[in-house]
Amino acid sequence: MRQIISPVVKRKDRLPPGQHWTDRLHILGISEPPDIDLSDYRLKIFGEVEESIVLTWDDIESLEKVELIADFHCVTRWSCPDVRWTGFHAEELRKIAVIKENVKAVMIHSLDGYTTNIPIQYFFDEDVIFAYRLFDSPLPSDHGFPLRLVVPKLYSWKSAKFVSGIEFMTENRAGYWEQRGYHILGDPWREQRYGI
Repeated sequence: MRQIISPVVKRKDRLPPGQHWTDRLHILGISEPPDIDLSDYRLKIFGEVEESIVLTWDDIESLEKVELIADFHCVTRWSCPDVRWTGFHAEELRKIAVIKENVKAVMIHSLDGYTTNIPIQYFFDEDVIFAYRLFDSPLPSDHGFPLRLVVPKLYSWKSAKFVSGIEFMTENRAGYWEQRGYHILGDPWREQRYGI
C-alpha cells in the first residue's frame, strides 16, 4: 500500500492562522449518520463524463489502496495533526470514468443530502483521497462511514462525509455550506471561512 504524506504536514506555517491544535477529531455534521448496508451502497460518478458509472462497495475495495497522513483543519478553529486515513486516491476516478475536458469543478453528494464543491485542480491534488478507514479501524459512522472525501489543503467542511455521488461540472457551483455563506474555496492559510 502506497503512503502519502500531505504537504500540509511539512509546511513551516503548519498551523493555519486562527487555529489551535487538538488531539482528536471533533464530530460535526448536519444530521445523524445514515444507516448503511454495504451490500446496498452505491457510489455514482456522473455529470460531465462520457458515461455515468455506478460503483459497488466491492468495486471500491478493489481500487488501489493508499494511506494518507495529513492535518485536519476545521472552520470552527480547531486542527488535528497527523490524522491517518486509508482509501483510494481521487486519481483512480480517471481510470474508471472518461472525464470531459471542460470540467472546472466537482460537486460531492452525500447520503444525508449534504453537498460541497471542489475546484478540479484541488480535487485531483496529490493528497486527496476517498477514505474508508481512520487510523487502524473502519471509518466510524460519525466520521462518514462508509466513505469520506479528505481534502487536506481546504477547511474540513470540504471533506464530505457519507459520500454517495461525484458530479463533474463545467462551473463551480456552491454546495450546502457555501450557499449559507461559507467561502466558495475555503483555504485555511488565507482564512477563507466566510464570504466570497
